[in-house]
Amino acid sequence: MYVRQVFIHGTSFGSALAMAISFNVNHSVLWAILHGIFSWFYVIYYILVKVNI
Repeated sequence: MYVRQVFIHGTSFGSALAMAISFNVNHSVLWAILHGIFSWFYVIYYILVKVNI
């Protein structure tokens, strides 16, 4: 049961993070919704491509 809760909360956090980043960068609700659906994939893409580390 604990693993399921972590998975659900992690997925929710990933979606919220992806939507926040997307809206901040693109200023578009539609893009934010689309990136929220892809959630962690968009967050990883943003870190790898957009952030200069």
